[in-house]
Amino acid sequence: MSANALPAAQAGPQDRTSKVLIWIMVIVTVVCWAAMVVATVETYEQAAPLPQKMVTASGVTVMSYDSIVAGKSGFQKADLMDYGSLYGMGSYFGEDYTAEYLVQLGRQVQENLAQERYGKPYAALGADQQSGITRSMRVELKAIDLSRPVVVLPQAVADAIATLRTRIAQSLLTDNFAKGYTRAHALDDTSAAHTADFLLYSSLTTVALRPGKDYSWTVNWPAEPLVGNSPTKATFIWTWASFTLVFFAIGAVLVIFRLWIEPKSPGETYEPTLQGFAEPTPSQKALWKYFLVVAGVLLVQILAGTIMAHYYSERASFYGIDVDRWLPFDFLRSVHLQAAIVWIGVSWIGAGLFLAPLIGRGEPAGQRHLVNLIFWVLVVIVAGALIGDYLGIMGLIGKHWFWFGNQGLSYLELGRFWQILFFVGLAVWSLVLLRAFWPTLKALFRQGGSFYSLFRIEHLLWYSTLAVAVIYVFGMIPLASPNPSFTITDFWRWWVVHLWVEWAFETFTAAVTGYFLMSLGLVSRQLVERAVLFEWILILLSGILGTGHHMYWVGEPSLWIGVGSMFSFLEVLPLFLLVMEAIDQRRHIAEQKDFPYRLAYLYILGSAFWNFVGAGVFGGGTLNAPLVNYYEHGTFLTLNHAHTAMFGAFGLLAIGLVYMALRYLNGDRAWSDRLGVWAFWLYNIGMVLWIVLNFYPIGWPQLEAVYTHGYAYARSMKFYDTTLFWQWMRMPGDIVFAAGAVLMAWDFMRKLWMQRQFARAGMATAAIALVGRDR
Repeated sequence: MSANALPAAQAGPQDRTSKVLIWIMVIVTVVCWAAMVVATVETYEQAAPLPQKMVTASGVTVMSYDSIVAGKSGFQKADLMDYGSLYGMGSYFGEDYTAEYLVQLGRQVQENLAQERYGKPYAALGADQQSGITRSMRVELKAIDLSRPVVVLPQAVADAIATLRTRIAQSLLTDNFAKGYTRAHALDDTSAAHTADFLLYSSLTTVALRPGKDYSWTVNWPAEPLVGNSPTKATFIWTWASFTLVFFAIGAVLVIFRLWIEPKSPGETYEPTLQGFAEPTPSQKALWKYFLVVAGVLLVQILAGTIMAHYYSERASFYGIDVDRWLPFDFLRSVHLQAAIVWIGVSWIGAGLFLAPLIGRGEPAGQRHLVNLIFWVLVVIVAGALIGDYLGIMGLIGKHWFWFGNQGLSYLELGRFWQILFFVGLAVWSLVLLRAFWPTLKALFRQGGSFYSLFRIEHLLWYSTLAVAVIYVFGMIPLASPNPSFTITDFWRWWVVHLWVEWAFETFTAAVTGYFLMSLGLVSRQLVERAVLFEWILILLSGILGTGHHMYWVGEPSLWIGVGSMFSFLEVLPLFLLVMEAIDQRRHIAEQKDFPYRLAYLYILGSAFWNFVGAGVFGGGTLNAPLVNYYEHGTFLTLNHAHTAMFGAFGLLAIGLVYMALRYLNGDRAWSDRLGVWAFWLYNIGMVLWIVLNFYPIGWPQLEAVYTHGYAYARSMKFYDTTLFWQWMRMPGDIVFAAGAVLMAWDFMRKLWMQRQFARAGMATAAIALVGRDR
């Protein structure tokens, strides 16, 4: 411990570097959000259009605006995004609807042209005739101008749409357990036909050229040799540019960190507010139920994920049990995704509420009641959303599906009513934290008395909680009904999913980790504030405009190819910095002989590692490159990023924060890290087994299949049937990972029970002493 240790009521001064970083962060924030506003306007103006109608040359209506919009609602109502995908967005289990129906459309147009010109099926034509028909098919599809209010379709295309509409509608309403598909209970004959229109329209956007351009509305995605879809020149150029930028930026970050962030400045102070154990406050004692929910919901997520994984290898049943009829894959996937958000969110909410009295240096009146209120609000939301999710998918809610059922948007499945409640819960959480933090926040500002005082580590921690609540609002645009355009819907969906993870979650991770280390006396306040401010600058640069890598292929303007690639590649930088800091901080911890939070920090160290690997290497380092993303998008290789970033980065941090709280609540009593350490290594081994035995052995051949045969084939049953052995090999990782979760849940319950027993024993001892004194 440094001699410059301050009393709990004081805080060390800000240094010059921190003040410079504050101005840079403010400027970066303003510039990035201003650029995001401009890009949003461009997206609305250049998004794939919705024609008023599509007609034949003779004026017969083939498809209308109303049927397309109704079909989009039907697509969401049936939660088809959690069985297959649209524009590669959604589940990787079933087919990608845009790619599959693009191929079917192209082949049906070939058949129609062959009959029209030669009176024969396409297969009966000679090679030269087939080649001519294929060229004509491509020309007719690419020449469709979707920007016109009334689109005139070639007769061969109009007839193909009519034929496919009937076929698709029938397939939506028919169980096909060989494909793991449970019929869309929420649809009837009319809504199924509308949904077919929407899916066919979506497929047309992938091949019809933008006016005046030589690429489609989706920048020629998906890769499909049949219709001539291939990467554009810009896709290649921006990939090269982004790789160049990221290597240059890594060097720049290392230099800046070593020269200005890491060196000690004069007068650095240490503020070990978490050293030692005080008597837990009433609100801290009330958090036990949050921690049990974390363990319980994680087990539910694993159970849903295990059944889901089995669907890939044995689609018709679960070891002979016909679960398809009662537990459709889309329901299980929606539970699996939402459960992760719930237990990670609850752990972070609990951690914030645990730190509140410590940061505020006291317990505000009524804090315990507010902690209990937030918990029960969360329970009502989770229970209501889960029930509504199932009833909506099974078609038992009817016209109120949007409000109380399943919205049918991957990661945002909650009905609008539950979404609003969830936002209210997040907002109340942030305000409760502000109420508890307020004495310290006010004291820090008064002590500094300037604009810079608004950026102490405690302020930054609260700002990050506010960001978590505010960003969620953008997923509710428009509020009262589904947006007619899937392109715009998906745009706002990624505002929540991406900006939550790559901005709000990352800023919370940096702030809470920094505060944790400072409060344990491991590093000085000045170093923590410099490091967190620098990380926030990088997170803002990469996380805001980096949203663009989700906008490449969904009908948004091509400007996102450049913006998304350049800024998304910067995502690796703050994650790289977190690993560097974690390694250095581990050295500080090793010097502490009786460091009580070794288990909590083990999980935080693991979080930093997987943040870099999962979000950095598997995400920003590879997946976000436009040319890589063009082929990799929506394949098993993406699962590397999804699992190692979501659980490895944020899940491990969440568990580490819970163990931090449990350790503090345990006080000076006997404590064992053993089960928690076992759980940690089982989690990590499980993730490695997923990568080595499942994601890569399936993902690499699938990537090759996209390049060689096209995306539709790579997402078909024909391809997946070649991967059955590796689908089964998901099991070892699942078993090891689940064992870790069971050990962790048991460890949580055991530690909470022991704390409860100690508390009862203490109350009994106090009562006996009181009686003796009265005598």
